[in-house]
Amino acid sequence: MKPIIAPSILSADFGNLQRDIEMINNSNADWFHVDVMDGVFVPNISFGFPVMKTLQQHAKKTLDVHLMIVDPDRYIKAFAQAGANILSVHYETCTHLHRSLQAIKAEGMKAGVAINPHTSVQLLKDIIADIDLVCMMSVNPGFGGQQFIENTYSKCAELKSLIIQKNSSCLIEIDGGVNDKTAPVLLAVGADVLVAGNYVFSAKNPEATIASLKNTTPHTLQA
Repeated sequence: MKPIIAPSILSADFGNLQRDIEMINNSNADWFHVDVMDGVFVPNISFGFPVMKTLQQHAKKTLDVHLMIVDPDRYIKAFAQAGANILSVHYETCTHLHRSLQAIKAEGMKAGVAINPHTSVQLLKDIIADIDLVCMMSVNPGFGGQQFIENTYSKCAELKSLIIQKNSSCLIEIDGGVNDKTAPVLLAVGADVLVAGNYVFSAKNPEATIASLKNTTPHTLQA
C-alpha cells in the first residue's frame, strides 16, 4: 500500500498560491495539508479563512486541516463550511476531546487528533477507536524546516500497536521533517500519511519530489 502524501501548503509561495495549488492538483499528492496557527498555542501565526476560501475554490483534493489553536471548538462549523474534509485538533487544547471529535463528525468531516512530541500516545488509548487520524508531530509545532525528532520512530510503532490492539481504523500521519531519509523508516514503523512542506516546496522539481515520496519503499533504520 502506497503512503498518502500531503504537501503542507504553509510552505507554498503565497505570492503564487494558485500556481502551487495547481502543482499539487497535478501531482501524485493525495491531500493538501493546511496548518492553521493562532500565535497562542504555537509561537507563530499562519493563515485563516481567506486562504481556506482560495483552497476551497481551486484545490481538487482532500483538504486536511490541522488546527494549532486554542479553543478549536469555536471554529469547527466554520472550517466545515470552508471546505475542510479532515479536521485535526490538538489533544493538548481540548478539555473534552470526545465532545470535540463528535462535533467534527457531526459536521460531516473526518476527525483527527494531533499530538505534540512530548505527548504520550497512551493518552489516546480510551478514544483511539473514535479517531480517524492521529497527526503525530515529529517537530515542535509552529515553524517549518525544523529537525526531525528521532523518538518519533518508536512513538509511531507504539501508536500502531495501540491501533491494532483497539481494532481501530485510525490512520497515522507524520508532520515535520519528512524527507527521503525519514520517510522509508516512518512507513516501516506504521505511518500511513506523510506531510511534507519545505522538502517539497524548496525542491527544484516539487512534482518529482512528491512522486518520489509516493513511491517510497519502507525499510527499517540501519544500525
